Amino acid sequence: MSNDRVYIFDTTLRDGEQSPGASMNTGEKLRLATQLEKLGVDVIEAGFPAASEGDFEAVSRIAQKLTQCEVAGLARASKHDIDRAWGAVQHAAKPKIHTFIATSDIHLEYKLKMSREEVLKNAVEAVKYAKSFTDSVEFSAEDGSRSDRDFLCKIFGAAIEAGATVVNLPDTVGYAIPSEFGELVRYVIENTPNMHKAILSVHCHNDLGLATANTIAAISNGARQAEVTINGIGERAGNTSLEEVVMAIHTRGNYLPVNTNIQTQYIHPSSRLVSMITGMMVQPNKAIVGANAFAHEAGIHQDGMLKNPMTYEIMRPETVGLNRSTLVLGKHSGRHALRSRLKDMGYDLSDEELKMVFERFKDLADKKKHVVDEDLEVIVTEGILRIADIFKLEYIHVTCGNTVMPMASIKMSINGRSVKDADYGNGPIDAAFNAIAKLTGAESELLRFSVSALTGGTDAQGEVTVRLRENGLMALGKGADPDIITASAKAYINGLNRLEYLKTHPVETREML
Repeated sequence: MSNDRVYIFDTTLRDGEQSPGASMNTGEKLRLATQLEKLGVDVIEAGFPAASEGDFEAVSRIAQKLTQCEVAGLARASKHDIDRAWGAVQHAAKPKIHTFIATSDIHLEYKLKMSREEVLKNAVEAVKYAKSFTDSVEFSAEDGSRSDRDFLCKIFGAAIEAGATVVNLPDTVGYAIPSEFGELVRYVIENTPNMHKAILSVHCHNDLGLATANTIAAISNGARQAEVTINGIGERAGNTSLEEVVMAIHTRGNYLPVNTNIQTQYIHPSSRLVSMITGMMVQPNKAIVGANAFAHEAGIHQDGMLKNPMTYEIMRPETVGLNRSTLVLGKHSGRHALRSRLKDMGYDLSDEELKMVFERFKDLADKKKHVVDEDLEVIVTEGILRIADIFKLEYIHVTCGNTVMPMASIKMSINGRSVKDADYGNGPIDAAFNAIAKLTGAESELLRFSVSALTGGTDAQGEVTVRLRENGLMALGKGADPDIITASAKAYINGLNRLEYLKTHPVETREML
C-alpha cells in the first residue's frame, strides 16, 4: 500500500442516514451509491444489515450493482450480525465486513458491562469469524478517543493478528481536540504490534465542530483512511465532511503530501443529490458546497476577483463541479439533448424512465424559459426515485387574498385511488396542508418549514423543505415547483410518504461509531 494514499470510506448511506429524518428508500440508496462510485470513493458503507430487513435489502442490491469500490456492511461483534452483513455483501465485486465493539471504560462499565479481557476476546473472535468470509475486514474500537491508549494498542494489535486489514479509531462522541487526536493517532501507530500490516482509519463526529480538523490532524500523523459523509450529515451534529477533507488535501498539498482517488468535479453534484434525496438543505455558508462558497459581494473582493480570481478564491469552482453546461435546455429541446445532458449529470436512464422524465421536463419548460441542472435533478428525483409513493398530488387550486378566507381544493391519488377535498386555513399554504391532512388522515406535527430558490431569476423553482413528526417518528419532506404553494404541497406529501415508509420499515436502535 502506498504511504501517500488516503483511502476515502464513505458512510453517508449508514451513519449519514442516521440523521433524524434522513431515511432513504432502497431506490434512493442505489442512486446515491452509484454516484459515490462515480465520485471515486474507495469504500461505501452501504448500511447495517442486521438493523432491519430494509437495510439488508438495500445493502444487498448495492453490493450486486457496484463494480469498482468496496461495499461494506456494518456488524456488531456477534456472529448473528456478521452473518447478516456477509449475507448482504457476499455478491459484491469487493465485499467488506466492518465489525466493532466499544473500548472505553465508560462504555464497558455502563453499556456492555464487560471487562477489558472480555471485550478483547469478543473482538478477536468477531474478526476471525468475519475473516472466514472475506479477506477484507475492518475492526473499529467504538469511543476510541476516550479509551485507554494502551488498551487501544493492545486490541488493535490483536485484531490485526486475527486478520483485520483496517483498524478504525473513532471519535464517536466528537470529544477530541485536533492536537490531542493527532497525538493519539501517532501513539497508536508507534505502539500497536504489527501496525504495518494494516491501515489506520479515523471516524470523527462534529459535536464540537472539529470533525474535519481532527481528521486532518489524524492524516498528518499517519492515518491513511478517512471515514466521511457527503455534506457532513450524520448522527447528532454530523460526521466529517467528505468534501472538506478531500479539498483540504487537494488544496494544501504543501502541508498534506498525500492524495485521494476522488474525482473532485463530482463533489458538487454528489452534494446536491444527497440534499435532494434526504431533504436536508445545505447551509449557504457551508464550506465547498454551500451556495455562498464561491460568492463574492464585498466591493474590494469583487475588484480583486476581476483582476485575479486567486486573490479571494483558494480553489476554482470548476474543480468541485460548479462549471455550467453550455447546452441550454428549453421547451424546444428534444429527447436526445435531454438524454445527453442527464448522462453528463450521471443519470443513465432506461427508455421508460426517460419518457417519464421527458414529459415532466416539457411541463416545466412551458413554465420557465431555461431548464437548468438543478431543475433536472428535481425532475429525476421526483419522477424516478419516488414512483412508489402512496400519496401523490394530482391537482391543487387555492383562493386567497386580503379580503377572502384562504381556501385550498386538493385532488390526490392514495394507493392509486383518486380522492378530493377542500379546507380553509390562515393562509394558502396552511389551507393546502389542512386539505391534504384531511384526505390522508395525517396526524403529524409540522416542526419546520423553509423555502429557498433553486436558481436565480423570477422564474426559478421554489424549493420547500418540511420536517414532520408523528408518534416518535420524524421525516423530512421536499418539493419543488415554480409555484411556491404547489411546491409546499409536494413537500408535505413527500414528508407524509416518508413517514409511511418509516412505519413499514422500522429501524432498530443502532449502536453508533
